[in-house]
Amino acid sequence: MQDRKIVFFDIDGTLVDDEKKIPESAVQAVKTLQENGVITAIATGRAPFMFKHIREQLNIQTFVSFNGQYVVHNNEPVFKNPLSKESLFKLEQQAEKNGHPMAFLGSETMAANNSHSFIEKSFNDLKIIPPLEDRMFHHNEEIYQALLFCKQSDKMDYLDMFSDFEYIRWHEYSMDVVPSGGSKAEGIKYLLNKLNIDIKNTYAFGDALNDIEMLSFVPHSFAMGNGVDEAKQAAKYVTKHVQDDGIYYGLQQAGLLNV
Repeated sequence: MQDRKIVFFDIDGTLVDDEKKIPESAVQAVKTLQENGVITAIATGRAPFMFKHIREQLNIQTFVSFNGQYVVHNNEPVFKNPLSKESLFKLEQQAEKNGHPMAFLGSETMAANNSHSFIEKSFNDLKIIPPLEDRMFHHNEEIYQALLFCKQSDKMDYLDMFSDFEYIRWHEYSMDVVPSGGSKAEGIKYLLNKLNIDIKNTYAFGDALNDIEMLSFVPHSFAMGNGVDEAKQAAKYVTKHVQDDGIYYGLQQAGLLNV
């Protein structure tokens, strides 16, 4: 196996702060990694079109998106795992009965099956324009992730009924819907195998519930100081807050900025 190192960065709450801006110290740290020959990658629940500007700013061409369902290396897709259309349609029917809207994400764009305040609030908090309504979009496109808009107390309705999917909450009004067994860790496993990189040379930074599998799997994992307790418990180390140069501090502690 190659002895080359790779670092995976979550986006929200990790690479970007509450204002969705990347601290300058993180920008410089990523640049130093690249100059040192370390592969820099993103691991996110976002769709590729939602963080194109971040990849361009940081000169990153490798990423695990949709919580592991769409993996790209050097801007070329190397793994795709779309949701089952049959199961997705059944989930949508149940969600409509419950009064819960959904959004459907392809690799290039997205659409919602309704307009709803939960959709507006969730996307506004990401500082991303909410999807337009198109009730047929997911019938005609490969869907790698869906968003189910409901409160935390409503989650069990879907857990008991649809075992094809896993539900990862990222907002008080929204859950990611991914294939059962899917996670950032699974996408990372595929990429490491593809690139012939030893797991011992793998590093990861995250802060949220959808980072738990990744932080547990990667041997050199860092939870952000602003992260949830579950992420901190899963990680091997806890770095500083994203707004307190957490990425730079963690990479420095890992010895990756002095190679």
